[in-house]
Amino acid sequence: MPPMTRMIFAAAAISIAFAGQAMAHAHLKSAVPMADGTVKTAPSELDLTFSEGLNLKFSGIKVTGPDKATVKTGEGMLTNSGTTLMVPVTDKLPPGKYTVEWHALSTDGHKTNGSYGFTIAP
Repeated sequence: MPPMTRMIFAAAAISIAFAGQAMAHAHLKSAVPMADGTVKTAPSELDLTFSEGLNLKFSGIKVTGPDKATVKTGEGMLTNSGTTLMVPVTDKLPPGKYTVEWHALSTDGHKTNGSYGFTIAP
């Protein structure tokens, strides 16, 4: 096999290996309330569904409201075979834009984080 062909095969093999590792992280698949969505009534809980199971001890969220104050939330729990993080909202939420910052540790030990927003209509 010519050296150039070997290099191409080696590069392809390395790319496939790294792609497999990237897929092993818990990525946010969906959220309720929906990311960038608008709801008419304040949610009593937030449900974040991930691409794989989570370690609850090292996963969570922080919610900030229109005034940038932190929203009080209850103890999170896992549902849906451990892929959905459900967090009760204990504060009354007035209309406005909210930001959800999340961090997750998948059951295979990979950490991910991100954020999204939603709006409560007046």
